[in-house]
Amino acid sequence: MINKDVVKTAVEEWLSENDYFLVDVEMTPDGRIVIEIDHADGVWIEDCAELSRFLQEKLGEELGDYELEVGSAGIGQPFKVVQQYRNHIGKEVEVLPLDGKKQQGILKEVADDGQSFVVTVKEKQKQEGKKRPVIVDVDKTFTIEGVKYTKYLLSFK
Repeated sequence: MINKDVVKTAVEEWLSENDYFLVDVEMTPDGRIVIEIDHADGVWIEDCAELSRFLQEKLGEELGDYELEVGSAGIGQPFKVVQQYRNHIGKEVEVLPLDGKKQQGILKEVADDGQSFVVTVKEKQKQEGKKRPVIVDVDKTFTIEGVKYTKYLLSFK
């Protein structure tokens, strides 16, 4: 029976020669190995097929009865690795902090250590001399550990 670390090592060998990065390897109870990869410019089906063939050749009989699935990290799905945050800088994201109050805004930056990120959100603020609150851009810093999820917001504007 093959284990997750063996699969990850083989995937990372293929990835080292390509511009993709590993998002997740999941071994399901129903006998599937699901591998998610991503790329700054999107994932091509031909590359998923190439990785699948590479793994079949590399791991061969070790795969046993497992069904192998190779695909891209789903668009609109929560980010799983820091590289996904970096690839979406300048784009609109939705963040659900642990306090449960969703925030939407533009992903501005990701800390060098990958532990936090900044999103510019629009907020109403009362300003001196004004009768009504005005909408202003506010930078909010979140830690990766302090959010339930962050995901890219699709826009059809």
